[in-house]
Amino acid sequence: MSSEPARRPNLLLIMDDQHRFDFLGCAGAGFVRTPNMDRLAEQGVRFTHCCTNAPICAPARIALATGMQPGHLGATGNDAMLPADRMTYYQRLRDHQYHVGCVGKLDLAKSDKYNGRHGDRPRAYGFGFTHPVECEGKMHAGGYPTPQGPYGFWLQEQGLYERFHQDYKERQRQGWALAAHDSVLPADAFEDAYIGRRAAEWIERTPGDFPWHLFVSFVGPHDPYDPPADYARRYRDAVIPPSVADMLEGKPAWARKRALQAAPEQVAHARRQYCASIEVIDDAVARILEALERRGMRENTLIVFTSDHGEMLGDHGMFQKHVPYEPSLRVPLICSGPGLPQGVTNATLVELIDVNPTLCEWAGLPRQEGIHARSLAPLLRGERAVHREDVLSAEGPYRLLRTTRHKYVEYDGGETELYDLERDPHELENLASRDSDLCKQLKARLHERLRNG
Repeated sequence: MSSEPARRPNLLLIMDDQHRFDFLGCAGAGFVRTPNMDRLAEQGVRFTHCCTNAPICAPARIALATGMQPGHLGATGNDAMLPADRMTYYQRLRDHQYHVGCVGKLDLAKSDKYNGRHGDRPRAYGFGFTHPVECEGKMHAGGYPTPQGPYGFWLQEQGLYERFHQDYKERQRQGWALAAHDSVLPADAFEDAYIGRRAAEWIERTPGDFPWHLFVSFVGPHDPYDPPADYARRYRDAVIPPSVADMLEGKPAWARKRALQAAPEQVAHARRQYCASIEVIDDAVARILEALERRGMRENTLIVFTSDHGEMLGDHGMFQKHVPYEPSLRVPLICSGPGLPQGVTNATLVELIDVNPTLCEWAGLPRQEGIHARSLAPLLRGERAVHREDVLSAEGPYRLLRTTRHKYVEYDGGETELYDLERDPHELENLASRDSDLCKQLKARLHERLRNG
């Protein structure tokens, strides 16, 4: 057997769910412990202005899989399905002799609720995965009387599923974002710990005679903010920066209706629980990196860490995502691997879909025509300083264009927003009614991007 395929680089994409860009130690957030994510940044390149193409799970993940703006695929809401006729980068890697594994949440067919006992439903192979372990998202895992995927079935085997399900029924009744009490599960039974173990086992067991791509997709720190008590106690009295206060003057109706009536202590508690949930994931990342090093594969593996979208976490009185503001729009993005510069911070604008052709180029695949994504490889090699002049993001009711300084947002009902992010980084002052000329310029750019991707 030829050993040639094994000399091509392995690709490890680690994604968590709803992780805002500024809640990382390496991003200056000393109040949250992320030593393993920080280590990746120390050993690679951290992009500070990576924006999701849709601040909502399914469209963002469909966009990443295809390299296409989600609106061009009709993926504008969380009920979106990956079109069967669209090539994914998972398929491309498979067809170039890569083993393609996944452990965790995919959300490429969200409305199809049953993932299978082992997370290997036939649909996952159609997406391009050769070794799928498709787990349930957080609300998906706890929201049904019977298990819907491998994590739920594992909990059932441990005698924990019914307790978990009843807890999630109560959280839903209270409201997901503010039902932020500790998990009823022990730390080793928490889903992100389970995903970390399964991913490490995958790395330890892969034969290594073919190159591989493993997509590890954690389900936190998505709400409900329910870290295991062992982690929550570490943040119980922690000093966390307060949320951004906003009277919502000048905000459109879509944003105003998403504001929650929450007491300051509720918001502070949720922010602490969110930090504890991130630390669970960071520990799971450590387990994965240790498995990689034990196999002697670290020096031949490109590692990318990112998230599908951000989290408002009380800023402007809002939680979750679904809005065009920076905590919802921007996500972490770290690339670490052989031959990359170390300890570099890059502030150029990039889009989440750009991870798609970056991984393919690193694997030696030919450039894919007809997609909207652009490879970050020239940036990582130091061949280019600027990547994009603007970024595009959209979901059902709104579309936005963000430049290095300004953000323009338009809504279906005709309302608009304009922010000067240099002068007003918290987006408190809507300038749309005061600068019609700039609005016209940015609107024209936005619609050109919407047409052309």
